[in-house]
Amino acid sequence: MLAFVLLSPIAAAQVATEEGDPSPEPAQDMIVVTAQFREQSIQDTPLAITAVSDEMLQARSQTDIADVTAQAPNVTLKPSPSNYGPSLTASIRGIGQYDFSPALEPGVGVYVDDVYYATVTGSVLDLLDLQRVEILRGPQGTLAGKNSIGGAIKLYSRKPEGIPGGYATVAYGSRNRIDLRVGADFALTDNLFARITGVSKQQDGYVERRDYGCLFPESGVPAQRPGSADCVLAKEGEVNYQAARIMLRYEPSDTLDATLAADYSIDDRTVAGSVLTAVTFNGNQDNVSPYPGVSFDQRFVPPSGSYYNYATYESAPDIFTLPNGAPYPLQGVELDGRSKLESWGVSANINLELSNRVTLDSITAYRTYSTSFDTDGDLSPLAVNMQLNEIDYWQLSQELRLNGTLGAANEIAWTLGAFYFDQKSELYSIADLRPNPVPLQFAADDVIPASTEAVFGHISWAATNALTFNIGLRYTTEEKDYTFGRANLNGSFNPFVGALEGASGSYSGDRVDYRLNAQYEFTPDIMGYAQFATGFKGGGVSPRPFNPEQARPFDPETLDTYELGFKSQLFDRRIRFNAAGFYSEYNDIILTLLTCPQFGGPGPCALSANAGDAEIMGLEAELYAEPIDDLLFDASASWLDFQYTRINPDAGGIPMNAITPYTPEWKWSVGIQYKFDFDGAGSVTPRYDMSYQGEVFTRPENLPTSHIDDYILANARLTWRNADADWEASLAVTNLFDKYYYLTIFDLTNSTAGFASGQPGRPREWVMSVKKYF
Repeated sequence: MLAFVLLSPIAAAQVATEEGDPSPEPAQDMIVVTAQFREQSIQDTPLAITAVSDEMLQARSQTDIADVTAQAPNVTLKPSPSNYGPSLTASIRGIGQYDFSPALEPGVGVYVDDVYYATVTGSVLDLLDLQRVEILRGPQGTLAGKNSIGGAIKLYSRKPEGIPGGYATVAYGSRNRIDLRVGADFALTDNLFARITGVSKQQDGYVERRDYGCLFPESGVPAQRPGSADCVLAKEGEVNYQAARIMLRYEPSDTLDATLAADYSIDDRTVAGSVLTAVTFNGNQDNVSPYPGVSFDQRFVPPSGSYYNYATYESAPDIFTLPNGAPYPLQGVELDGRSKLESWGVSANINLELSNRVTLDSITAYRTYSTSFDTDGDLSPLAVNMQLNEIDYWQLSQELRLNGTLGAANEIAWTLGAFYFDQKSELYSIADLRPNPVPLQFAADDVIPASTEAVFGHISWAATNALTFNIGLRYTTEEKDYTFGRANLNGSFNPFVGALEGASGSYSGDRVDYRLNAQYEFTPDIMGYAQFATGFKGGGVSPRPFNPEQARPFDPETLDTYELGFKSQLFDRRIRFNAAGFYSEYNDIILTLLTCPQFGGPGPCALSANAGDAEIMGLEAELYAEPIDDLLFDASASWLDFQYTRINPDAGGIPMNAITPYTPEWKWSVGIQYKFDFDGAGSVTPRYDMSYQGEVFTRPENLPTSHIDDYILANARLTWRNADADWEASLAVTNLFDKYYYLTIFDLTNSTAGFASGQPGRPREWVMSVKKYF
């Protein structure tokens, strides 16, 4: 059955402005988007899309990609827990990905200036010098390609204009927060322009890593730093990020526009802050505790609402007792509790007008990153779950688009394109997992090359002045190879996982996706549309086998979505209130299962498999209003119903009434601001935002220990601008009411590890900033 949904760009009325005038344009102006391969007003685009301008991002105190989704219906983006490193937990309409493994595909495509980011690692992007953000909901199989099955997040940078100007921002806030942002635009010659931007962000962490032995000297656990004054080893959740980008734009004529870009960023900080939320350990305590009489139990779980843990990132050498009573020596492992991501990339975006009706777009890009991050998953001084992950990654992409029009009145707009993508991931990891029946202390060295090729076409036909048909088609082929390495930490043969050393697997497949869309303009201010669209997320081989039986292939997951919608502009375009509704058939859902006794043992499980099929329906709503000049109001709401229709018998006990991870049933937001103009004294603009997220589960089995309660967050901001609009100062407070809530929960309670940990959201924070335009 088909649900009805409301859809509108919340902040669509806030368009990009000149460097020296950061104030919004009148409500009648629209953000222009390129979701259908050509420039269109967002109100004329028959898609479920939210667009947010740079000015609105600033007004809402949003600085990275995870922030922007509080106001986007049925969209969930979270920074991943420490176990998954500097990656993005992303879900749109109940479809996404939360596992960092580079062998798994994201369910939400992330693009920067039309360059695809193929892994969730490295996708927590700073909103550096953007013109707009586009959030496309629903399968984008023909418009954006594979792995955008749930939707796509597209970031578009400001391009060089050659008009001298720029800005500089300095901010100071809670826990020694210091932010610096600069940007400059200038002309090198009459037709060669440059834009240089940079950002530096630093802030102390908000979750203390406490020394248990120091705090409790009679516990039998030795202190990490004897004689420490405060018994604090580190503060997790800190910020230490720097990035820079340079863009060159060459416009020798009206027919050629070429932009070259290069960027570099480094994120070097303590791991994401975590707290232990549950312990259900029932294994051999002697194998995880080198300290007599000290068990892994509730003593290490802090009271609810706490911001601390007892992680040490060390495990001592020990003698493991095998089930037959034989001893087995284990090495000590010492990590530093940090997360580091270094990335850079270059791209060339060329637009060539071949005739007055045909243009060619070429997008060429190379990106690479190296990351390392540690995990002391049990957050205790014992040796339950310790891991190190290091990834070296590169990707090369090339996309060509031929765009044109036909007909006397250009009533037909068409696109033909081709896409090539090559990537390679090398994952080195150390695992020290001692609570299992056999010791699992080993080094993994996995290599995962992959490639994708696609051809696509899109056509829009204005059959009448009011009726337009949009049709898209894409054919995709993909290949992946896996080579597993498993050895002892010193490189010698491991008797428990060594059968995987040198093992390999491969996957290849192809897929046709299509989109059928009709839009009708009832009046100049009301448009409706109906759509059927498909998408898929690539298959592969389960990337974390603990025995050869677990190195199993899995098929792609697929999505068919029916959607109805309308977009409206009322009362002289002072109010925008739109509607759309979707019903989806979601098949062969790929999930990571942590229980799989049918696939060998002894030992843990982290099996990626096709868990079953589901039906999803939902409602989405967005409203933007400017009832009087300078008063802006926006609101959004969404409802989603997820129902399994089939469960794979091998899927580890997922109940039929479960919902997929990170999928709230309800979500809403409201925001309001008013500009008080004091003529020669400038203006003052207060803004208030409030958002609600319903309860979610973070495990496919919907365990009580993976449950995150619903919560409401509020932010406030007060901004002063001088009369010339070239200076501004602001005071912002996020999490205004100091709500304690969890972003994510990493749950291993029904596995051999027997614990769960949560990543608390940041407590109330304030920041003061000053910005100068020049």
